[in-house]
Amino acid sequence: MGLSTATIAAELEAASKVGDPKADQLVSDMIDNKEIDGVNALFRTIGALKPGQDLSELPPLLAEFLKEAAAPPDWSEADVRAAESFFAHHHGEVSMLQGTVGLIGTYLSPTGAFTLRSTGRLGGVEGPGRRLSQSSRLFIDMGNKNAMRDGTLAANVTKVRLVHASVRQLHKKSGEWDYAKWGEPVSQKYTTGAACVFSTQILQAMDRLGFDVSKDDARGFMCAWHYVNHYLGTADKWLLPKDPDAVEQMWNQVRDNEWKKTDDGVFMTKQAVDFYKKFYPPGAHDAFIAMVRHALSDKYADMAGLPKSVLGAVAGPLSAGHGLVSGVGGGLLGGAAEKTVGVNPYKDIVGIASKAFNEVQKFALTHDQDDQPQMHGELHDNR
Repeated sequence: MGLSTATIAAELEAASKVGDPKADQLVSDMIDNKEIDGVNALFRTIGALKPGQDLSELPPLLAEFLKEAAAPPDWSEADVRAAESFFAHHHGEVSMLQGTVGLIGTYLSPTGAFTLRSTGRLGGVEGPGRRLSQSSRLFIDMGNKNAMRDGTLAANVTKVRLVHASVRQLHKKSGEWDYAKWGEPVSQKYTTGAACVFSTQILQAMDRLGFDVSKDDARGFMCAWHYVNHYLGTADKWLLPKDPDAVEQMWNQVRDNEWKKTDDGVFMTKQAVDFYKKFYPPGAHDAFIAMVRHALSDKYADMAGLPKSVLGAVAGPLSAGHGLVSGVGGGLLGGAAEKTVGVNPYKDIVGIASKAFNEVQKFALTHDQDDQPQMHGELHDNR
């Protein structure tokens, strides 16, 4: 029996105690031998894998893991066509929203925010760009042509699965993790909850921003996340259904139990906002913040410590109802700009944000001349 509104609370509690035994064992062997460079080489190997590659060329333990990890989900041609239709219509804006609104949503999970802040900072406290850009690459990859047909997305998600296993092992070795209080680090609950944030929460954000997503496309987006969660190593009983209405009902039911304001969450949000700021043209950053706040709603934006934009408070400069800043600000002031010029006032800033998001991806590909995630050898390592 799959997840439902009747079972999700109990199932999430059970999932919080479970990690990913097969991936954990693979990574544990390397960390036990203090082969951190070996872990990074593992990630590079995964990233370079091509569909149909001869696994006999790889270390036996890795080859066996990859063989099992490649098993397909409950997946049909109709599912992949639905997913491809969604991304054909919404790839740019949804990738950006997952990498901004979605990531900030994951910071509202207290356990998730603590985990992200304390392990593998991927750029250090002074520069979170590596972590943010690497995380965001998955969202771009989901909509790439044939990604769900040729094995490339499955390989990329498997890499993320091994990053999660590395995080669990670092916490285990540290002796700092409170298993009784928090369950497993990056547990099955975390991956299921994150899938809700990056799917149904994003569909809600698109609706708030005035984007029209058809029912068929919404189902396609849920199919894509069903696919991704499978390759993250999620047990079948905790996979999200492909029905967007069912997932939305479940998420609405449990969200306020899962999302809280914490110092870690506020810290992570500020890092993200400060990092993204440099990718926006002058004058557009306040409009970007206004868009993210509206996409999340004030309730959850306040939990994340997202600053209130001056555009929501100062009506005077916005009353003209035209231009980028006026348009977005007008939307926050009750839709005046849309009434005046007949357009969705958020679409301009979403378009600019999507272009900026592409620059974030370039950062991911060129940072330290290496396009794979790097893990550190211990917690709080700020290298």
